[in-house]
Amino acid sequence: MRASGSQRKSAFRLWYGRLHPSLQLIGLQLWLPLFFIVMFCLCYVAAFHAPHPHEVPVALVGVPDSVRQAIDKALPGVLHLENYSSLSAAKSAVLHGHMAIAYDGSSHEIFKATAHQYQVAALIPAMLTPILAAAGVTATVTDLAPLPAWDEYGTVSLYLMLSWCIGGYMVAMFIGLMGAPLRHRTRVLVILGGGVVIAFVTNVLAGPVIGAVHGHFGMLFLIAWGWIVAIGLAVNGFSYFAGRFIALPAMVVFIFLSMPSSGAAYPAWFMREPFAWLNNVVVGSGITEMLKRELYGVGPGFGRGVTMMAGYAVAGIILMLVGKQVWERRRIRAITTGRTTMFQDAQAANRDFLISERDAVLARHRLSQTETGTISTIPEEERDDDFEDPSTSDMFLGSLNGLEATAPRTRPTRVVSPEHDEGPRAAAYPEVVTRLALHRLFLVLVVVFIVGAVVLYVLSIALAERGGDTARHFDQYAIYTFMGAVLFGIIDFFVRPVMRATSDGSRDVEHPLNG
Repeated sequence: MRASGSQRKSAFRLWYGRLHPSLQLIGLQLWLPLFFIVMFCLCYVAAFHAPHPHEVPVALVGVPDSVRQAIDKALPGVLHLENYSSLSAAKSAVLHGHMAIAYDGSSHEIFKATAHQYQVAALIPAMLTPILAAAGVTATVTDLAPLPAWDEYGTVSLYLMLSWCIGGYMVAMFIGLMGAPLRHRTRVLVILGGGVVIAFVTNVLAGPVIGAVHGHFGMLFLIAWGWIVAIGLAVNGFSYFAGRFIALPAMVVFIFLSMPSSGAAYPAWFMREPFAWLNNVVVGSGITEMLKRELYGVGPGFGRGVTMMAGYAVAGIILMLVGKQVWERRRIRAITTGRTTMFQDAQAANRDFLISERDAVLARHRLSQTETGTISTIPEEERDDDFEDPSTSDMFLGSLNGLEATAPRTRPTRVVSPEHDEGPRAAAYPEVVTRLALHRLFLVLVVVFIVGAVVLYVLSIALAERGGDTARHFDQYAIYTFMGAVLFGIIDFFVRPVMRATSDGSRDVEHPLNG
């Protein structure tokens, strides 16, 4: 075992370590935007720049061989024609997403399901109709599952899927970045709780607030929560191995590969490989198919999505159990050998710089801090007003250390002792409401508004059976009431702390922190 501090560093790392700590930290994070634009081009641009139908399955019922041959000749490699003996079976295959469209040779009718694949329903009948017309057949088109007016192009499932994927992986990503020492139970509880919040917020916004979804709140909440937890568990398991680079596997699996392969933007029949095959395994496919089944009654059903959800969750649990041991062994090895990473070195250097910078800032304002943390004014005879920047600079780049050549100009800072805190300023600006009293008021308002929102939502459910718009109005009232609770919570969190502080920094003259 090597002694601590014996790590050999490359010439580049030694040079990099001489840069300003803030510049080091910035440089060590620039891999993320580079990675993002590269993957965006490789996955999104490459997948969507020229979508073209290939081997799109079409069900034929009672179609003469001459018509079939005409279709094959006109569209080679575009359509995959399959014979069905029953029209009902062909329609069911279209509704379940196994077939793009169905053509009944006896009634000359084309059946499509726009709610399942808008692009397929718009393009394939338009390609087939001229061929049938050339054969002397005038075909009509029947939509088995039309889209509602509030989702005219079928994009709601796409963006709900993206919001759940991003929410799930980001919760677990921050757990991996900042919560490595936490117990499994704590990390899983954070994922479970984060899933509840994200599922509730997204469905409230998409439904009652925006109106992109009508009804189905309970089921959509369960679907969202299940997928967010499954994605979170998978990313959490990855984080033990990837460390601070957890964004790489998380974004590759759950964003860059999942979205183009999901079939939500374009069906797998329009995508090139490997995106067409990935439709069978990516989370985006499972989420969108479950959404379409719940919202419009189309798609393969919940069995496929639940199986995929369970698979990702189980994989995440296995990675979590194994990864914890791997992470612990790596941490022990790093401690005993004294090995550090460039990021750790930059963090340590930045911490030391901030401590010294704090003292310099206090000195510029003629203040000093003792070891106990007390801040006091520097006596006149001890002040050093002759400050010179030891670094040279130029008119374009500034000083060599990357900082401003001169300190920013600020107002003088006055330090008041506790016995003089309630002096002329307090008399001129009396405290009408204490910070604690205002906090209690805001807390009561938040609770009242939340209870009101719950009551209004329950009433909307009870009134839904009577029909009309009354229930919808109560839904809106519940949303507005909940938004009021959020608003008062934000005011309590952000506005209340800016109230005038007492001498001990508690901002509460009734209950000071040191009392």
